[in-house]
Amino acid sequence: MNNLKKLREATIISKLKELNNSLEFIEDNLPKEYEDFKISRLLRNGIYKELEFALENVLDICSIINSDLGLGMPEVEDNILDNLEGKKIFAKKIVEIIRDMKRFRNILVHKYGKINDSIAFETISDGLKDFEMIINEIEKVIKKYKNNQKIQ
Repeated sequence: MNNLKKLREATIISKLKELNNSLEFIEDNLPKEYEDFKISRLLRNGIYKELEFALENVLDICSIINSDLGLGMPEVEDNILDNLEGKKIFAKKIVEIIRDMKRFRNILVHKYGKINDSIAFETISDGLKDFEMIINEIEKVIKKYKNNQKIQ
Protein backbone atom coordinates (compact mmCIF):
# COMPACT_ATOMS: atom_id res chain seq x y z
CA MET A 1 0.00 0.00 0.00
CA ASN A 2 1.70 3.20 -1.12
CA ASN A 3 -1.08 5.62 -0.35
CA LEU A 4 -0.30 8.77 1.54
CA LYS A 5 -2.41 8.88 4.68
CA LYS A 6 -3.00 11.49 7.33
CA LEU A 7 -3.75 10.74 10.94
CA ARG A 8 -6.44 12.58 12.86
CA GLU A 9 -3.71 13.88 15.13
CA ALA A 10 -5.93 16.21 17.17
CA THR A 11 -8.35 13.38 17.95
CA ILE A 12 -5.53 11.06 18.99
CA ILE A 13 -3.96 13.76 21.18
CA SER A 14 -7.34 14.38 22.82
CA LYS A 15 -7.64 10.64 23.55
CA LEU A 16 -4.08 10.64 24.93
CA LYS A 17 -5.04 13.46 27.30
CA GLU A 18 -8.05 11.48 28.50
CA LEU A 19 -5.81 8.44 28.91
CA ASN A 20 -3.28 10.42 30.93
CA ASN A 21 -6.05 11.85 33.14
CA SER A 22 -7.22 8.34 33.97
CA LEU A 23 -3.66 7.17 34.64
CA GLU A 24 -3.00 10.16 36.91
CA PHE A 25 -6.15 9.37 38.90
CA ILE A 26 -5.07 5.75 39.29
CA GLU A 27 -1.50 6.66 40.25
CA ASP A 28 -2.70 9.29 42.74
CA ASN A 29 -5.23 6.99 44.38
CA LEU A 30 -3.88 3.46 44.13
CA PRO A 31 -2.65 2.52 47.60
CA LYS A 32 0.83 1.08 48.04
CA GLU A 33 -0.56 -1.93 49.91
CA TYR A 34 -3.32 -4.33 48.95
CA GLU A 35 -4.81 -4.15 52.45
CA ASP A 36 -5.63 -0.47 51.91
CA PHE A 37 -7.08 -1.25 48.48
CA LYS A 38 -9.39 -4.01 49.64
CA ILE A 39 -11.05 -2.09 52.49
CA SER A 40 -12.59 0.58 50.27
CA ARG A 41 -15.13 -0.64 47.73
CA LEU A 42 -15.57 2.94 46.51
CA LEU A 43 -11.82 3.29 45.86
CA ARG A 44 -11.59 -0.10 44.13
CA ASN A 45 -14.55 0.63 41.87
CA GLY A 46 -13.21 4.10 41.05
CA ILE A 47 -9.83 2.69 40.08
CA TYR A 48 -11.45 -0.11 38.07
CA LYS A 49 -13.61 2.42 36.21
CA GLU A 50 -10.67 4.74 35.44
CA LEU A 51 -8.67 1.74 34.24
CA GLU A 52 -11.57 0.81 31.98
CA PHE A 53 -11.59 4.39 30.59
CA ALA A 54 -7.82 4.24 30.03
CA LEU A 55 -8.03 0.95 28.18
CA GLU A 56 -10.95 2.16 26.07
CA ASN A 57 -8.90 5.18 25.03
CA VAL A 58 -6.00 2.93 24.00
CA LEU A 59 -8.36 0.80 21.91
CA ASP A 60 -10.01 3.90 20.41
CA ILE A 61 -6.60 5.25 19.39
CA CYS A 62 -5.71 1.90 17.82
CA SER A 63 -8.97 1.99 15.86
CA ILE A 64 -8.33 5.56 14.68
CA ILE A 65 -4.81 4.69 13.52
CA ASN A 66 -6.06 1.56 11.75
CA SER A 67 -8.78 3.54 9.98
CA ASP A 68 -6.72 6.62 9.13
CA LEU A 69 -3.84 4.60 7.70
CA GLY A 70 -6.22 2.38 5.73
CA LEU A 71 -4.84 -0.82 7.23
CA GLY A 72 -7.96 -2.85 6.53
CA MET A 73 -11.56 -3.14 7.60
CA PRO A 74 -11.67 -5.15 10.81
CA GLU A 75 -14.28 -7.89 11.08
CA VAL A 76 -13.69 -8.05 14.82
CA GLU A 77 -11.87 -5.74 17.21
CA ASP A 78 -8.82 -8.03 17.38
CA ASN A 79 -8.25 -7.48 13.64
CA ILE A 80 -7.27 -3.89 14.45
CA LEU A 81 -4.35 -5.11 16.56
CA ASP A 82 -3.48 -7.71 13.90
CA ASN A 83 -3.32 -4.91 11.31
CA LEU A 84 -1.17 -2.65 13.50
CA GLU A 85 1.28 -5.47 14.13
CA GLY A 86 1.20 -6.90 10.60
CA LYS A 87 1.92 -3.53 8.98
CA LYS A 88 4.61 -2.88 11.62
CA ILE A 89 2.86 0.24 12.89
CA PHE A 90 3.21 -1.07 16.47
CA ALA A 91 5.89 -3.41 17.76
CA LYS A 92 4.78 -6.97 18.50
CA LYS A 93 5.49 -6.50 22.22
CA ILE A 94 3.18 -3.47 22.38
CA VAL A 95 0.38 -5.36 20.63
CA GLU A 96 0.78 -8.25 23.09
CA ILE A 97 0.53 -5.83 26.03
CA ILE A 98 -2.61 -4.26 24.57
CA ARG A 99 -4.15 -7.71 24.03
CA ASP A 100 -3.44 -8.60 27.68
CA MET A 101 -4.94 -5.29 28.81
CA LYS A 102 -8.00 -5.92 26.67
CA ARG A 103 -8.54 -9.31 28.33
CA PHE A 104 -8.23 -7.67 31.74
CA ARG A 105 -10.66 -4.94 30.72
CA ASN A 106 -13.19 -7.55 29.64
CA ILE A 107 -13.00 -9.13 33.08
CA LEU A 108 -13.59 -5.73 34.71
CA VAL A 109 -16.39 -4.66 32.38
CA HIS A 110 -18.25 -7.91 31.97
CA LYS A 111 -17.36 -9.27 35.40
CA TYR A 112 -16.61 -12.74 34.05
CA GLY A 113 -16.73 -14.46 37.40
CA LYS A 114 -15.95 -12.58 40.56
CA ILE A 115 -13.04 -10.19 40.27
CA ASN A 116 -10.15 -11.31 42.44
CA ASP A 117 -9.22 -7.95 43.96
CA SER A 118 -5.79 -9.18 45.05
CA ILE A 119 -4.84 -10.26 41.53
CA ALA A 120 -6.41 -7.10 40.09
CA PHE A 121 -4.39 -4.94 42.51
CA GLU A 122 -1.12 -6.61 41.49
CA THR A 123 -2.02 -6.43 37.80
CA ILE A 124 -2.82 -2.73 38.03
CA SER A 125 0.26 -1.93 40.13
CA ASP A 126 2.58 -3.80 37.78
CA GLY A 127 0.80 -2.74 34.59
CA LEU A 128 0.87 1.04 34.94
CA LYS A 129 4.36 1.16 33.43
CA ASP A 130 3.02 -0.65 30.36
CA PHE A 131 0.83 2.33 29.56
CA GLU A 132 3.96 4.47 29.26
CA MET A 133 5.34 2.11 26.60
CA ILE A 134 2.03 2.21 24.72
CA ILE A 135 1.88 6.01 24.87
CA ASN A 136 5.47 6.21 23.57
CA GLU A 137 4.55 3.91 20.68
CA ILE A 138 1.50 6.03 19.83
CA GLU A 139 3.60 9.20 19.92
CA LYS A 140 6.10 7.59 17.52
CA VAL A 141 3.26 6.82 15.12
CA ILE A 142 1.99 10.40 15.31
CA LYS A 143 5.48 11.72 14.60
CA LYS A 144 6.09 9.28 11.75
CA TYR A 145 2.82 9.99 9.94
CA LYS A 146 2.54 13.67 10.83
CA ASN A 147 3.91 14.65 7.44
CA ASN A 148 1.83 12.18 5.41
CA GLN A 149 4.52 9.53 5.21
CA LYS A 150 3.99 6.48 3.04
CA ILE A 151 2.70 3.27 4.55
CA GLN A 152 4.88 0.24 3.87
